[in-house]
Amino acid sequence: MDKTRAYLDHNATAPVRPDVAAAVARALTLPGNPSSIHAEGRAARAALEGARAQVAGLVGAKPGQVVFTSGGTEAANAILSGALHRRVWPEPTHLLHSASEHPCVAAGHRFPDEAVELLPVDAAGVIDLAALDARLTALAEECVLISVHAANNETGVIQPLAEIVARARAHGRSLVHSDAVQAVGKIPLDFSALGLDALTLSGHKFAAPKGVGALVLADDVTLDGAFVRGGGQEKRLRCGTESLPSLVGMGEAARIAAESLPAEAERIAALRDRAAAGVRALAPDAVVFGEGALRLPNTLSFAVPGLDAPAALIALDLAGVAVSSGSACSSGKVARSATLAAMGVPPALAGGALRVSLGWNTVEEDVTRFLHAFERVVTSLYERQGRAA
Repeated sequence: MDKTRAYLDHNATAPVRPDVAAAVARALTLPGNPSSIHAEGRAARAALEGARAQVAGLVGAKPGQVVFTSGGTEAANAILSGALHRRVWPEPTHLLHSASEHPCVAAGHRFPDEAVELLPVDAAGVIDLAALDARLTALAEECVLISVHAANNETGVIQPLAEIVARARAHGRSLVHSDAVQAVGKIPLDFSALGLDALTLSGHKFAAPKGVGALVLADDVTLDGAFVRGGGQEKRLRCGTESLPSLVGMGEAARIAAESLPAEAERIAALRDRAAAGVRALAPDAVVFGEGALRLPNTLSFAVPGLDAPAALIALDLAGVAVSSGSACSSGKVARSATLAAMGVPPALAGGALRVSLGWNTVEEDVTRFLHAFERVVTSLYERQGRAA
């Protein structure tokens, strides 16, 4: 890694670990197709199933519950296609999702508009459980799919999945899916203990190669039909020859993440808190989003009144620091953050939101470089405002 720069954008993508890159390189030399029955094919199959077991272990699932995909978006789109159901129930007729979901959920489902309802979040970004109760009561005779992310990609706010699942079970005819893309590898997750019906994840968020992910299905839950049709791979749900080297890399990344929790989370949280304290010392009027809620240990989302996020991003980048805006990005264009809007953050303040997200290769010097660069950004802002920093 280039340590003349501070890469603090792990929530966008985490740099691939050296051990993961080595595992990918070894898998590239396997000549067989995992679906072939000869010795080379069996070796490839063994590597694939080893990776499946490692990913399952990271999220508290059984290997047979894991279906590999091209990433979190494809996995979420498949789950939210309307074809997910418990084997003894019909397919769900309504979708309830939080107002702060990632676009892969908010825009990736196939339910008709009249069958979709947004569940509000409070000022800290936590789902309103009373609103969920009310909607489940109103939909007592319907099959309902609830989709709530494990942790928000912008603020790092962690959602109360256990309480959500408990309410779904009380309703009786509800399924719960969690987009766990930002949480996997950063906090402990136990699919089986939580009682989730479906979970989706993406490898590149926990230092695996880009372009691979997975969905996890409970034993009594199924998808009707393949979401990618073809030769019958991945339980005949996601057909096509698997990207073996990248999946082996994801397995290795999952193994390392599982072994390093919770010590790594504690280390990173200390760096996150040092960054937050530094921001507050430099800009006493800074607002930290989601501060009153449980958050991922690696995520700091904040804004300073009057700060323009795109200009700040450029200034920080020129100073050798990579961070993100708190707003959602599409093809490099910054749009207003739906998450911050759902939290009731005024548009002017949301427009200055910055996200600092740390990871496995973040060290003290990276935080120091960020704070030095941010000091220049704040000094320039306060000078324009006619006040001292």
